[in-house]
Amino acid sequence: MSYLEPFQSVALFENTFRHQLNKKTGKIDERKFVFDKHFGDGEGQLPVVPDRYRLIWMPGCPHSNKAMITLRLLGLDRVISVGECGVLRDPRGWIFSEDLGGVNPVLKIHYLDDAYLKGDPDFVGRSTVPAIADVTTGAIVQNEAWDIPKYFVVDWKKYHKENAPDLYPEKLRTEIDELSAFINKHINAYACGFARSQEAFDEGYVSYFEALETLEERLSTRRFLNGDYITLSDIHLYVALIRFHINYHLVFGVNKKRLEDYSNLWNYTRDIYQTEGFYDYTKLELIKRHYQQSPHMRAKLGNVYGLLGAGPDNRQLLSPTGREKLSADLENKFTYEKEDRQYMHIKMKQMKLHI
Repeated sequence: MSYLEPFQSVALFENTFRHQLNKKTGKIDERKFVFDKHFGDGEGQLPVVPDRYRLIWMPGCPHSNKAMITLRLLGLDRVISVGECGVLRDPRGWIFSEDLGGVNPVLKIHYLDDAYLKGDPDFVGRSTVPAIADVTTGAIVQNEAWDIPKYFVVDWKKYHKENAPDLYPEKLRTEIDELSAFINKHINAYACGFARSQEAFDEGYVSYFEALETLEERLSTRRFLNGDYITLSDIHLYVALIRFHINYHLVFGVNKKRLEDYSNLWNYTRDIYQTEGFYDYTKLELIKRHYQQSPHMRAKLGNVYGLLGAGPDNRQLLSPTGREKLSADLENKFTYEKEDRQYMHIKMKQMKLHI
């Protein structure tokens, strides 16, 4: 069966998530990541070597989006290549449908699953994105979706571009980690969209909107979650909120309010969207298409004929937000890792200060 043909049952969804389905609770359990080695110089760690790895992402996936945005902001795309899966998976998994001939030019495969099997011939789980492949072997070596952005920030620091943004300042790391964990647990529309019982849906629904209210209040007095500058916790939240705007409200049933009904969260999302590195890799139409037309999602949501919604209207994403007034640094959305005197001179001149 072609992944574009209609179908009548939820068997495909059930099969896709068979390793995570909890029949007792009606919930989708957390994924277990098989390839969990860390980067570093220690024994058994993945060596931090330029041009050895390839990040595989898929534009519809929020975790993929975080990894790609972080890679780009730090300039690591100079030393880690990028491969992109199409937004429609078929029953076997993610495919390189947008590459010439449907074959990734570096890994020489059609299915991402083949790179997982090279990493572990006994692998029987769900091949997920983002994932990092070792181009010397063609094998997946790391797929801890939530943590890959932090690995790029911490473990790959020596390869960051000059004046890269400091997305994980040492003095804020505890706060960033706590906020990121809160976002991961509560800003989770999948708890509703993938629920298999009313009880599980209702629990996720209450948690989701209570968390949005908490963050709406937090963002009433600060431009970004941790203050004046974008950090890792903002990247985690942004990818979830932009998908709430485009898809979750419609297809996951988290419909108590729209993102636009939260003035601070809506302006915050637009403020970040308008930032270089975010705008470039937030592929709005592909995000919409992924959630509404992927076969496993169509099956779950009853979209038998693979129809694509006309909305939402995204024109307001580019209109001014006024949120810079909440910051002590009106001109900058980032603080920087390395600020040499010449760069500081430019920055301070922008702020109309004197050295």
